[in-house]
Amino acid sequence: MIKIRKSTLQDVGPIIDCYTAARQYMRDNGNVKQWSNGYPSRQQIESDIAAGVSYVGEVNGQIVMVFALIFGEDPTYARIFDGSWLNDSGYATIHRLASDGSVKGVLRACFEYCLKFTDNIRVDTHADNHIMQRGVEHLGFRRCGTIICADGTPRIAYQYWRGGE
Repeated sequence: MIKIRKSTLQDVGPIIDCYTAARQYMRDNGNVKQWSNGYPSRQQIESDIAAGVSYVGEVNGQIVMVFALIFGEDPTYARIFDGSWLNDSGYATIHRLASDGSVKGVLRACFEYCLKFTDNIRVDTHADNHIMQRGVEHLGFRRCGTIICADGTPRIAYQYWRGGE
């Protein structure tokens, strides 16, 4: 079972390891463009920890996953193309989810943890990240359209809303 907790600065090394493993996994599975140029950087990781939005998942005391859960308006999600959000209610966004690949069920563990705090969750992923797309759709996320990241690249946008259609 994966135990999720807030990240600390002592977790930076294992978090970097998770992102390194996830980048390699994406490359090995045809997703060569997402998370290029060392994203997420050490600075991003430390910023997430300082903001209190970074979480890690552990199995037997070893960090096996990381993600950011951010509440409130995400500027990147202000405009959506080729679709629309399910609602305009307050939401949380899952960003930078990664695993070291040692355990299964990381996305589900993250999702179930986030549902303890909100019924309205948004997430986005690269068009080449078919594994993430299948995973979020399997969990009940609805494909809502396309958003544009700060770097100008498009992402497929999803939303889960336990409150209805």
